[in-house]
Amino acid sequence: MARCLQLAALAAKSDVPVVLLGETGTGKTLLAHAIHNSSTRAGRSFIAFNASAISDTLLESQLFGHERGAFTGAQQTVKGKFELADGGTLFLDEISEMSPLAQVKILRVLEYGEFERLGSERMLTSNARIICASNCSLRERVRLGKFREDLYQRLNGLTLLIPPLRERVQELPALIAAELKAAGLKEGKNITAIHPEAMEKLLHHEWRGNLRELSHTVRAMTLFCNGSVILPEHVVFPPDLETDRTRTDNGKSVPVLGNNQPQNPAIDLSLTSAVRRHVRFVFEQANQNQRRAAKLLGISRSTLARHLRNVVPK
Repeated sequence: MARCLQLAALAAKSDVPVVLLGETGTGKTLLAHAIHNSSTRAGRSFIAFNASAISDTLLESQLFGHERGAFTGAQQTVKGKFELADGGTLFLDEISEMSPLAQVKILRVLEYGEFERLGSERMLTSNARIICASNCSLRERVRLGKFREDLYQRLNGLTLLIPPLRERVQELPALIAAELKAAGLKEGKNITAIHPEAMEKLLHHEWRGNLRELSHTVRAMTLFCNGSVILPEHVVFPPDLETDRTRTDNGKSVPVLGNNQPQNPAIDLSLTSAVRRHVRFVFEQANQNQRRAAKLLGISRSTLARHLRNVVPK
């Protein structure tokens, strides 16, 4: 991670395109912000755009803007991300998920610095610095024919690989302390220490969700804590519903759920059932305190109460 930050500091001194690779939640957006804030473009806009799960037409409108009347519902002229990021930084997240057509349009702007708003014939220019991110190898996507090689070459000025949190165990205490301080301020609590056993639980967790999971976990244990010390029972991880692990049962390897119980074909694995199990789990971990549970779930108490009528047995 230290080497990654050193390279990021060097990248900030130039306008070289940067590709950030890392698992979900490793902090790619944070690092992109840091590069922008350390560059000569820091006084200009940092524009972030998530390129996944968006139609080609909508993507074109989002990136390049549109004129009034360009399509049904276009009641006014709107600037696109490239225009808004002119002189600053454009961060393209999950760029590996862009459609082939979108890749062609992006390539044209990167090659010539020119684009047109949807519904306009007037050529506009953009001097945006490009930083993009992906949770999978763009080189591998190129090999599979799912990403244009010429676009990859345009973007790949410098590639930074952000290691997952499980490979940065020595950083965990400092990261936990920072998250705990932030969570304490949000919740109005003065937490001054973490019990050694609680810290052991945190240090030995796999952190599949990386920094994002760490932030949510610390926020939750802050809510559970009523004193000034985080105790082991305050450290609660959500149920792991991964089914890619196996265990031996009577000599046979069978899929298991994250709680190390055999996966029973009779278990209802629908989304509705998953929501019910999650509500039950959070409610119990909040010591059946509806206010806390609703806050953790991000829903109103009335919505929680409606769930509980169907979920928690009387």
